[in-house]
Amino acid sequence: MFPYKELFLIWLVTLCYALPLQMLFPFLYFMIRDLHVAKDEKDIGFYAGFVGASFMAGRALTSVIWGMVADKHGRKQVIVITLIAIVMFNTLFGLSSKYWMAIFTRALLGLLSGMLGPIKAYATEACRKEYNHLALAIISSSRGIGLVVGPAIGGYLSQPADKYPGIFSKKSIFGRFPYFLPSLSVSILAFIALISCFWTTETLHKHTGDVADNSIETVEDSLASTDAQETRHVGGSGFLQLFKNWPLMSAIILYSIFSLEDVAYSEVFSLWAVSDRRYGGLGFSTTDVGNVLAISGLFLMLYQIFIYPSVAKLAPITLVRTTAILTVPLLSTYAILPAVLSGFPLHLVVNCASFLKNAFAVSSITVFNILINDAVTQDVRGQANGIAVTIMSIVKAIAPAVAGIIFSWAQKRQKASFLPGNIEVLLIL
Repeated sequence: MFPYKELFLIWLVTLCYALPLQMLFPFLYFMIRDLHVAKDEKDIGFYAGFVGASFMAGRALTSVIWGMVADKHGRKQVIVITLIAIVMFNTLFGLSSKYWMAIFTRALLGLLSGMLGPIKAYATEACRKEYNHLALAIISSSRGIGLVVGPAIGGYLSQPADKYPGIFSKKSIFGRFPYFLPSLSVSILAFIALISCFWTTETLHKHTGDVADNSIETVEDSLASTDAQETRHVGGSGFLQLFKNWPLMSAIILYSIFSLEDVAYSEVFSLWAVSDRRYGGLGFSTTDVGNVLAISGLFLMLYQIFIYPSVAKLAPITLVRTTAILTVPLLSTYAILPAVLSGFPLHLVVNCASFLKNAFAVSSITVFNILINDAVTQDVRGQANGIAVTIMSIVKAIAPAVAGIIFSWAQKRQKASFLPGNIEVLLIL
């Protein structure tokens, strides 16, 4: 029987987890400006980077712990705790009136967001063997859509009293806290997902033949050698043994490198899009950024449904190499867009580039999720994903902070003779 309920729950929960991650980027530039922490407009990117990094720093500290909790007490409990944290601290972030409060609430949200590892383990355990690859692909696609729709929500719903004065008064809570509405909207959806968890079953102690062998054809082909088959089950005897599992660790290392670039790109793209044209930016409003990300999110969903199944037939490493190679020329074109385009052609090209970049990222991350879960047995799957999330969170905590610093520095050297302005930032990406 096709697992409609399980797949829908995986999709909904992962979406709620992904939305807060980058919901803030379209309005973060203006939020930092309104908090009056930056003395100069060119320094806004510097302070914005630390707000973006605080979530990942908090998550890096606790991901392995949450993986252990999931392996001992169950996947469902960790998922529920994460959704409660989103409802509470994402709402409080929207009410931030001080810079320290914005960082503190994001850090607490990261500390209690231990769901990413357990939901991947749940995906391979809740469905029969033939649906494992679909469940893991749904996690990647749902996160990909969330990481795009989240900023769209932030772009459309931030500063509602200025954008929709007929609906929201300047004296209302949404007028006094212009970034509360997008945070509240995401929290409401997380609350709905939390309620839906009451109809889910725990999978920790579900040991069946279908669950034990969770590989898919493309992964089996890439791991067909005798050595790979022998190392697949390394780590079943303890946590430290996982670090000797080379198929696992190699997938985690590449997963982290790609995550580093993807988060740095998300930070830079939003800051670059809303910054003034005299600093090499696009001069977009939060609504413009929301439009770009919403449209690319729609096409990303269509890509996942109609195109990705064919793309996934490529060997995993071939797919990753292809997306990496294509990303290089794609990012290289960004720096010249403000100089050669404007109006509708600029919006069209930016939309196409944003879609392609996100499609490349989702395709690669799906491969890594499959490889990580296929490299271990069920009894340590939560811990293996916890290690992956921890290392990935460390690099994701570094990425926005460093990207913000480099972007702020680049804003001050628009007329440098060597790699002026944003060309340097995009070259690093």
